[in-house]
Amino acid sequence: MDVHKRISAAKDTDIVIHTVDMHTSGEPTRIVVSGYPELRGHTLLQKRAYAKEQLDHLRTRLMWEPRGHTDMYGALLVQTTEMTESGHADIGVLFMHNEGYSTMCGHGTIALGRFLIDTQDRSVFPLREQLKYDAEKRETELRLHAPCGVVHVTVPTVMDDGKARSDESRPVTFISVPSFASARDVYVDIPETERWAALRAKGGTQVRVDVAYGGAFYAIVEATELGFEGIVGRGISLRELDEATATLKRLLAGRRELVRHPSEPELEYLYGVIVTDEAEGARRSVGLCFFAEQEVDRSPCGSGVSARVAAAVAAGRMAVGETALFDSPVSVGGGDGFTGTAVAEVAVGGAAGVRVAVGGRAWYTGAHVFVCEGGDARVAGFLFRDALSMT
Repeated sequence: MDVHKRISAAKDTDIVIHTVDMHTSGEPTRIVVSGYPELRGHTLLQKRAYAKEQLDHLRTRLMWEPRGHTDMYGALLVQTTEMTESGHADIGVLFMHNEGYSTMCGHGTIALGRFLIDTQDRSVFPLREQLKYDAEKRETELRLHAPCGVVHVTVPTVMDDGKARSDESRPVTFISVPSFASARDVYVDIPETERWAALRAKGGTQVRVDVAYGGAFYAIVEATELGFEGIVGRGISLRELDEATATLKRLLAGRRELVRHPSEPELEYLYGVIVTDEAEGARRSVGLCFFAEQEVDRSPCGSGVSARVAAAVAAGRMAVGETALFDSPVSVGGGDGFTGTAVAEVAVGGAAGVRVAVGGRAWYTGAHVFVCEGGDARVAGFLFRDALSMT
């Protein structure tokens, strides 16, 4: 225990970072509680730029090996943003992963909903006491400022000795920024030299995709379009899906007309590719999301669910007021998939969009104190797959 106490005190290291770790349907969220230097800038996007330009070594330290891994995900709380100052948000957040910083994260929002209700630390959440608790519904409303905009989160809550805490037995729900289908029935020509084995075996030369926005832009493609029979229980390897989605994302990357945003040019890039298995119909489907630098989402992907609902509404497969169930290969049979509800139609830059409510459950997995000893050559972190590619 003496070593544990010494490391926890961490007086002989440069930066000590404390985190609380959670998972949502198996997908991790490492929440930074303290130790990050102050982010300079007034707006959240300015602070995001500062984090990328000046503090990115801390992102890689927490997300990459040996403290994290290729598929680690994190949330950096930002106590003050232009939206908290104007009274439109309660706290801000920057989401981070193996490649950089995302504009929105649904599974992380669900985890943060629980954490932000549970914490009583004013240094972590200065506006905690202004949250409104609805005693009749046993819920607390939270406004989270993400780079894509303000996300409205509803957290089931119970009172314990006069203090509110999250109720883990009920799902957290959130309504993000307006979602919309930006392109439907896009046919992507796959050059012969870049066709993966499953597509080549079926004689395929093209792949049809939809592109939709749910806080980030996603290409949505059915597994059969890629040459696979499905996702779960079909004998398909992750390597095969990784190759197919990486190729598809690379071929779509230069087509900026597919990812036009009505107001924020910084959001105009393809964040991920979601492979779907619609065998059970529009009301329940399995999806696997590859995002950032081919990171694999263990959850059904919350912002991806928003995008998929928007695409389904645009195609006439869902109507406003309807709810669908979304699973990942991890959540299938586990009862912890996500729900996606088309709440209301909205206009997005003169085009049709939809507000989507996403529901899911998150769980605590641990708390950490991350330190760096002098002389450690792996302080910045590394990704093993990159190390292999350089040998």
